[in-house]
Formats: sequence, C-alpha cells, structure tokens
Amino acid sequence: MNAAAEPAPFPWGPVMQAGLGHLRLSPQAFWAMTPRELAAALGLSSRMAHAPSRQTLDALMRAFPDG
Repeated sequence: MNAAAEPAPFPWGPVMQAGLGHLRLSPQAFWAMTPRELAAALGLSSRMAHAPSRQTLDALMRAFPDG
C-alpha cells in the first residue's frame, strides 16, 4: 500500500506579501479575511475559473502561431 502524498505546506510568505504588501491591507484586515475574499481582492478567482487547460492552450498556440 502506498502512503498518500503529503500536501505542500501553505505558502504563507507569498500570501502575506500579497495581502500586506501588494494590497496594503492592515494586519487586522488581512487576518480577518477569508481565503476566498483574499483571492477575490487579488483578482485570482475569476482568472483561475476561466483559465484554459494545458491541452487547450497548446491547441490554440498551434492554430494561431505568433509568427
């Protein structure tokens, strides 16, 4: 029986840098946010929901080459 792979640790450094540095949230506001609220504030939720798969992207790149 194979052991289940451990999930990667949560990337606190980049998340804190985005919230406190990029968005300039106060620590109180940052720690009061849910992950979904932070993703929305960073504009990640809509981009991630509509991102093409690698296969779709490859097909588009073949159909519409840069040049």
